[in-house]
Amino acid sequence: MKKIFTLLLISAATGAYAQKLEKLTIEKIMSDSKWMGTSPDAIRWSDDSKKIYFNWNPEAADHTSLYAITTGNTKPQKVDLAERKALTNGGTWNKNHTRKLFEQGGDIFLSDLKTGKVTSLALTTDRESNPTFSTDESKVLFMRGDNLFSLNLNSGELRQLTNFIRTMAGATPVAAASFGQRGGGGRQGGGVASGFNPRQGAATGGNQQEAWLRNQQTELFEVIREKAKDDKYNTAERKALQGKALKTIPIGEQSLSFVQQSPDGRYITYRLIKAADGAKTTIVPSYVTASGYTEDIPNRTKVGAPMSTSQSFVFDTQRDTVYAISTKEIPGIKDMPDYVMDYPKQLEDRTKRNEDRNVVIQGPNWSPNGQYAVAIVTAQDNKDRWIMKLDPATGKLSPLDRQRDEAWIGGPGISGGGFVSGNTGWLNNTQFYFQSEASGYSHIYVVDVVTGTKKQLTSGKWEVSDLHLSNDKKWFYFTGNVEHPGISHYYRVPVNGGSLVKLTSMKGGNEVELSPDEKWLAIRYSYSNKPWELYLQPNKPGAKAVQITNSTSTEFKSYPWRDPEMVTFKNRYGKDVYARVYAPKTPHQSKPAVVFVHGAGYLQNIHYWWSQYYHEYMFHNLLADNGYTVIDIDYTGSAGYGRDWRTGIYRHMGGKDLDDQVDGVKFLVEKYGVNPKNVGLYGGSYGGFITLMAMFTQPDVFAAGAGLRSVTDWAHYNHGYTANILNEPFNDEKAYRASSPIYFANGLKGRLLMAHGMVDVNVNYQDIIRLTQKLIELHKENWELASYPVEDHGFVQPSSWTDEYKRIYKLFEETLKR
Repeated sequence: MKKIFTLLLISAATGAYAQKLEKLTIEKIMSDSKWMGTSPDAIRWSDDSKKIYFNWNPEAADHTSLYAITTGNTKPQKVDLAERKALTNGGTWNKNHTRKLFEQGGDIFLSDLKTGKVTSLALTTDRESNPTFSTDESKVLFMRGDNLFSLNLNSGELRQLTNFIRTMAGATPVAAASFGQRGGGGRQGGGVASGFNPRQGAATGGNQQEAWLRNQQTELFEVIREKAKDDKYNTAERKALQGKALKTIPIGEQSLSFVQQSPDGRYITYRLIKAADGAKTTIVPSYVTASGYTEDIPNRTKVGAPMSTSQSFVFDTQRDTVYAISTKEIPGIKDMPDYVMDYPKQLEDRTKRNEDRNVVIQGPNWSPNGQYAVAIVTAQDNKDRWIMKLDPATGKLSPLDRQRDEAWIGGPGISGGGFVSGNTGWLNNTQFYFQSEASGYSHIYVVDVVTGTKKQLTSGKWEVSDLHLSNDKKWFYFTGNVEHPGISHYYRVPVNGGSLVKLTSMKGGNEVELSPDEKWLAIRYSYSNKPWELYLQPNKPGAKAVQITNSTSTEFKSYPWRDPEMVTFKNRYGKDVYARVYAPKTPHQSKPAVVFVHGAGYLQNIHYWWSQYYHEYMFHNLLADNGYTVIDIDYTGSAGYGRDWRTGIYRHMGGKDLDDQVDGVKFLVEKYGVNPKNVGLYGGSYGGFITLMAMFTQPDVFAAGAGLRSVTDWAHYNHGYTANILNEPFNDEKAYRASSPIYFANGLKGRLLMAHGMVDVNVNYQDIIRLTQKLIELHKENWELASYPVEDHGFVQPSSWTDEYKRIYKLFEETLKR
């Protein structure tokens, strides 16, 4: 599920908001965030490693601006328009990191790091994209439209390497292919010669009478026989003069992707994606529009809708032939998931069909010398991820690694659930690296594609993310939560394994951008009660990080924002649950407590860095100021704690994840003395879903709840997220019935507030309306629905935030302070 709130970054207002914040109010904390200041964002290095660029708004202007510092002058300076126009984003470096290819505006450019010169390679009205160097760096490979081209940097020769064509309406693939050949049309390659009459739209050889007449004419008339001989000679002569024609490859209306050439130039691999037929999509009505009319927003499919399928191919230019990459040799390609055992008829039917599962192939990824190719293959049901060696001459795959998860494949740096390769690449000509959760946590692995030997480079009850191979291929750089699940640091480790080298030292969150020359770290750092700031540090262990920006306003700094107490408690299953507690200095006499449930499911909010839920963080300070004890829990399914915690909600959302909220209440009662009769909870998106499940299935634990933009029935959410966890409604109905609040609405006893944006394209407004109708039919009276006509999933307007949180606060004041 998408994150509920986009991280709104905070910066210093010079001379603005200088007054003291005497008291927290909902109007203040939900107002335009400029009063707090806006942190630096979108941090990136110049290609020469001399400048750091970032977005910032220290003047509290209407919009952020682009700023820059140098490693020699760290005073931020606003970047002028001319320099902004000259900036290049992204691109592909050569091996020595001296030249870079990049696309800009649909054209291709080459930048020379030493001279600073930028050369235009392709300036056309067509769109060029995906430029890369050939293995010997003498050519540039790029896409123009649907086709792959090669540009020789020495001679300037431009060569088309593929001839993919879209099938013409009403024509067979064979016919379309004949029209696409060079020299086609007329006598040489058109109608009669190809066996296709464009005027009739049918093969001429299909009519016996016409064939008989043709043979008769040839038999009777010498002039026709002579003409046929001339035509045959002329065709052969033209073909010899023209040279070999580029093979036409019809692709119909399928989407084309991953077109790439092998280093030796012989093979071109590509993937075709066929859109699903009959996949019905939802429509979201927008009521407050500039036109004055209700306007429909086309939206997504629902879980279980037909899925697109893909197939990957090899074009062998030497043999002038195309063939599919074979998936039948993949180990376990027919394996069924364990949940099918709960449905005997389905098990019988699927066993009888004995079908191969649909898969998605990423790549292949060629070794530096071009001798080996590796593809990442993911099952469409997302229960398997294979790393396979490809034999391009045959299209056959052989296994190097298989990761199986009866729940779903996922975790940091790992492909899963779609068209993503994960963190993978070559260390040298025979060793391929990847990340895997085989040990229970996402770590770095290397496999030798010749011997098949695998080696795990990192280990422990922590996770690797943001993996990056050094320019000299001697080190891996990565972010890891080695010391604590809620502390992130930047590390490096030798590619052959060994001790970790810790490069950052500030406790909290460290988001690092390594300079292209790998001499500097640009660090975006924050702490629990201190928003993000930019720091600069040499790339050396123990080096001091120098703060560059000071973004928060005087008004923001005037309030003593709490550093939440980091705690753990044992849940009923004996597992450690991490949480943050906001304890009041003077609890209210009713000893009330509020549980906050973060969104997204797979998201981490119990950490020592500034939360993306900054509105909620400030609201929790306000609640604590008013006598509430607040707890925020990284429940089962949250990120940062490894595979088993991530998949602990499989086939039952609202199971262990909700149990953790209930066990958290018990912890508050025992350690903080809260009154168990005066506990409420709230959350948005997945947090809203948990709130509904809590109010419906644990009515004696929670006296009040506020469910914001909540999923009420998982059968109406999207496929990519939901099918991973609950499979498909028509295949695993038990999982959906156990996990969807709408089936448990009759259990509501306490007071329920529901709030939802009416133009929510993530959790559609229809979701909350269906639950509303169910509550009406059940004759429930202790609920209310607040609708927000202009809001999507993540609220934007301060007026909407203010209205929503005033309602939440009123709910808690009226129900928990008894």
